[in-house]
Amino acid sequence: MEFRIERSALTEAVAWAARVLPVRSPVPVLGGLLLDTEGGRLRVSGLDYEASARIDVEAAEILRPGKVLVMGRRLLDICKVLPDGPVECAVEGSRFTVSGDGARFGLSVLPLADYPALPSLPQVRGAVDAAEFAAAVADVAVAAGRDDTLPALTGIRLGLDGETGTMTLAATDRYRFAVRTLPWKATAGDPGSDGSADVSADVIVSARRLTEIARSLGRSGLVSVALDAGSAGFEHAGMRTTVRLLEGRLPRHDKLFALESPAVAVVDRARLVEAVKRVSVVADGDSPVQMSFSAADNSVLLQAGYEDDVASQRLPATLEGAREMTVAFNPGYLADALASFDEPALRLLLMGAGQRAMITGEAEPDTHRHLLMSVKPPLM
Repeated sequence: MEFRIERSALTEAVAWAARVLPVRSPVPVLGGLLLDTEGGRLRVSGLDYEASARIDVEAAEILRPGKVLVMGRRLLDICKVLPDGPVECAVEGSRFTVSGDGARFGLSVLPLADYPALPSLPQVRGAVDAAEFAAAVADVAVAAGRDDTLPALTGIRLGLDGETGTMTLAATDRYRFAVRTLPWKATAGDPGSDGSADVSADVIVSARRLTEIARSLGRSGLVSVALDAGSAGFEHAGMRTTVRLLEGRLPRHDKLFALESPAVAVVDRARLVEAVKRVSVVADGDSPVQMSFSAADNSVLLQAGYEDDVASQRLPATLEGAREMTVAFNPGYLADALASFDEPALRLLLMGAGQRAMITGEAEPDTHRHLLMSVKPPLM
């Protein structure tokens, strides 16, 4: 094997494929990246027991086709320190060499025969806009759990409805629940009785993995979404990745999100984000941030802290459905929820202290919803 390529192109390809490599593995070859030039282009692949990644690079000049397996993170470290410009890579006996502008590195070759075959891409179910997909995943991932003893809660629910052309992403850690919907286009074929694409799915994907995937696939064009009984796959612009599905199901949000006759507050998002950040400075541990809305003077008073260590800020806000409403939230959960929105103004649907509260955008309230449990307001 021998090929030439620009350092930047090689570094990007190696970094993208190396995302799935395990930090530690009892199987040494799973720390390797497979470089393949037999198809007239450079293909870099990596995998572990949960995910796989493959990227094709057309910028390579193939001088001698072949395959080689080398330690992926070591190759990435080398790529990062290579001089800018063209790089020449070759297999020389039992060594893989990388050289450019006078710098030269050698890497030992791992046994190809011990490397497992990469999983194939599952059946493609449709496509979604890359930028919208990345934004939607980021919006809901903040609500995913971190407790590995409850694996389903560490995932994001991926629901596909071919009849309505809607993709639903949802995540919860039992204390908060985020849901985001976005349009997607089902793959033609398997039409329903009305001629629409009869595509539906309801699976759970690791929130950490899906966040990495969505970030890495780019911000333009369409992402192909593929699913089978055990895995999800995503493909975009020469990049292909798969991830094993999580077992279990998330609780349905439909009834949970049905708030009966709530008070509705509207407040400027950017000012509220800054105010929560400001007053949370005195909120020790998980002590809450209290929000007191008043319809009489169209304001909300944010307060945090106890006794002499307190902070407060008043902001303009409207309130309908009640004369006054006081609620309190975990400051970290509240900050995460607010940061996941980008609309200028937010709607807060409030049931009262210790009850559910819903945050939505004012312009598109049904597209992005974040449910929080209000806690008992502290004694200031």
